[in-house]
Amino acid sequence: MRLAFRAIALSMVATVGAACGGGTDTQNGGTPQSGPGDGNPSGSGSGSGSGYGDDDEFGSGDNVDLGGDPGAGSSGSSTGGDEACATKTSEAGFQQVYLAFAFDVSGSMGANDVEWRSKALKWDPVVAATKQFFMDPASEGFRASLTFFPGAGGRQRMCVADTYLTPDVPMTPLPSPAFGEAIDAVTPPDDISWRIGTPTAFVMEGTLAFIEAERQRNPGKYAIVLVTDGYPEQCGRGADSIETVVQHVDAARASNISTFVIGVDNPPVEGAPASLTNLHQIATAGGTEEAFILDTGNAAVTSAAFKAAIEEIRGAAVSCTIPIPPPPDGRTFDKQKVSVTYTSATTSAPTTLGYDQGCATDSAWRYDDPANPTSIVLCDGACAKVQAEFEVSLGVDFTCEDVIAVPL
Repeated sequence: MRLAFRAIALSMVATVGAACGGGTDTQNGGTPQSGPGDGNPSGSGSGSGSGYGDDDEFGSGDNVDLGGDPGAGSSGSSTGGDEACATKTSEAGFQQVYLAFAFDVSGSMGANDVEWRSKALKWDPVVAATKQFFMDPASEGFRASLTFFPGAGGRQRMCVADTYLTPDVPMTPLPSPAFGEAIDAVTPPDDISWRIGTPTAFVMEGTLAFIEAERQRNPGKYAIVLVTDGYPEQCGRGADSIETVVQHVDAARASNISTFVIGVDNPPVEGAPASLTNLHQIATAGGTEEAFILDTGNAAVTSAAFKAAIEEIRGAAVSCTIPIPPPPDGRTFDKQKVSVTYTSATTSAPTTLGYDQGCATDSAWRYDDPANPTSIVLCDGACAKVQAEFEVSLGVDFTCEDVIAVPL
């Protein structure tokens, strides 16, 4: 699923209400039920879990952190008769997303030695859009690194994975001017100072090793963004082939690291070689369907296309799966007493999403497992609507009465 999103980190609120009763459910014969994900058979939850889950594809998986003080923000409300409900609100945040950029700075991007290596048509518009992404307020909530390839120091340094273990810009919270400054510093002062070679396999191997070490210190959701204008070359066909690159990308995906590919095509001039066809193999191996191929020839169009590709990548990092928060201390969870709403900057009142375990309706949600639910999953239509908003809050309201019928 490829969606263009503007949202990065949605501000989400889970409102939890449960019947008072010392951990029993009066509508189920007083049998205690455990709260999902709290690891406590009595149904009491501490709210201290991280909320992180396995998420091997962007746009799916349990990747929301429902932290907060379980005693904060509680209030009471009467529902009629002798029954009373307590509500609790917890701030919810998405799992931290890290984007590791591998950026091609070889002479084919702008050396001006032949017509299709035009700096004005390739390097300049791509760089302008790249800088804009790293400085865009909409990128807040992400962290990114930037590694240039080929590395400086000639072939002996260029064709070694260790050269790319340390990014030119380390993992940095966005937005940040550090990336634009690094790009300006690496931009050659003249047409004869460009670096030569495209050691794609080695930069991918080094970047993967960097990520593996980084996430030991900072767990989160990682992806590689490869920006290049051609096939691997200059490091030996066997060691730096598309097939070798795909092997590294396969290994990354097996380690839950997706790879996005942005291909910068040659301008449509006579004699320009076709250099991007096999980049789709890299994207497919990386779990992101196909490469974004940017046409060049018009700088404004190229810059806009790069920006659109980055927005899709940024949006694909946002999940539509929300782990169910534990109920308040001493209370019980009833899967049929759940209502889900969202409120956006463009709506004046909350919009209720219907429950549909089969996701046959447009604006609906479902449980990950109706028999033993641990997460709420927005169906595709609801996911697209919620994530298309720049700012949105999602309400997960555990009611005191049955409001949905969950199939067995």
